[in-house]
Amino acid sequence: MPKIKTDKNLIKELLTRGVEKVVEKKHLKDALLSGKQLRVKFGIDPTAPDLHLGHSVPLRKLKQFQDLGHKVILIFGDFTAKIGDPTGRNKERKPLSDKEIKHNMKDYLDHASGVIDIKKAEIRYNSEWFKKEGLSDILVLTRAGSLQQILKRADFKKRIDQGSDITMTEVLYPLLQGYDSVKVKADVEIGGADQLFNLLMGRRVQRYYNLPEQDILTVPLLVGTDGEKKMSKSVGNYISLSENPSSMFGKIMSIPDELILNYFELCTDISEQELKDIANKMNKGENPRDFKIMLGEKIVSMYHSEKEAQKAKDEFIKVFSKKQRPTDIPEYKILTKSAILANLLVDIKFAKSKSEARRLIKQGGVKLNDEVIKDEKAEVNLKGGEILQVGKRRFIKIKI
Repeated sequence: MPKIKTDKNLIKELLTRGVEKVVEKKHLKDALLSGKQLRVKFGIDPTAPDLHLGHSVPLRKLKQFQDLGHKVILIFGDFTAKIGDPTGRNKERKPLSDKEIKHNMKDYLDHASGVIDIKKAEIRYNSEWFKKEGLSDILVLTRAGSLQQILKRADFKKRIDQGSDITMTEVLYPLLQGYDSVKVKADVEIGGADQLFNLLMGRRVQRYYNLPEQDILTVPLLVGTDGEKKMSKSVGNYISLSENPSSMFGKIMSIPDELILNYFELCTDISEQELKDIANKMNKGENPRDFKIMLGEKIVSMYHSEKEAQKAKDEFIKVFSKKQRPTDIPEYKILTKSAILANLLVDIKFAKSKSEARRLIKQGGVKLNDEVIKDEKAEVNLKGGEILQVGKRRFIKIKI
């Protein structure tokens, strides 16, 4: 067993920086100071491919526990993903098949390894127990919680008021997540601030099974690149941990200025003093763009390398500041020498639909060889080698 670190400053940072709530704080602090190795759980349901920077916030907190010598337990909810966490949802999630779940989580370990030491972590899948245990075991579990308590949660109350259905599987979800804590004997569970209800249910389920109740640590929800909603694949405001360096840097540069300090605090290792210095400089009117570049360099370095971060920075300055084209422009092969521009944008995946493509064209956001095209019905004649540009960051070279 590794030597457990009980450094008071490290423990203070773990319990305060980037932390929303701790239950029970004194109990957890005493446990961290005791020198006992804690079992620290974090669960992810593979409801979509890729982990993003929003996932990195609890993962980074997990790493702090790991750096102190505690045992990290990463649970992939390959069973509970079939139900889907109802937290914050205004309707039931679409059920996922085993094939979809397997596809979604195939790269999760690689992505998580960019934050925590996977070799030292305990990796579990909750299908291990839920597929083995029968209906009688689930019926025992249902006695751990009450319907009144579960229906009191804000998102369920809202749906009831709106006349929307809540399925029995959704009602069961918090109990199933709590049962994960029973099976892995969790001392601590980490989750986003919106997960507090589910994490507290874990304490109740553990108590029902005569186990010590886990302490809880919740972290803030990272706001996405739109500056409004929490980072999410479904909203499209995310920065994937597997994003290529240039794209990752570009997306970080696109976040609203008011999120800069938040991203520094939650997504990087800069010290509290450095954070205060950046805040002071921004308050004095220094250009937020300079700090965004610093943020981009730090985050790209963490998930790629310093060399790639520098390259991405240089490319960004070249394209956006000097109005030049990127060095490496991907090619797209087409079979015909003429095409309806709106259709081409959809085929290249620069637009999700023809209506969106036409809107982009009409707004002047589409260029062909640096010439703006505003005719939403335009048909273009191509020879090959043309550069198609949408917005400021998306380029493609046409190949016949």
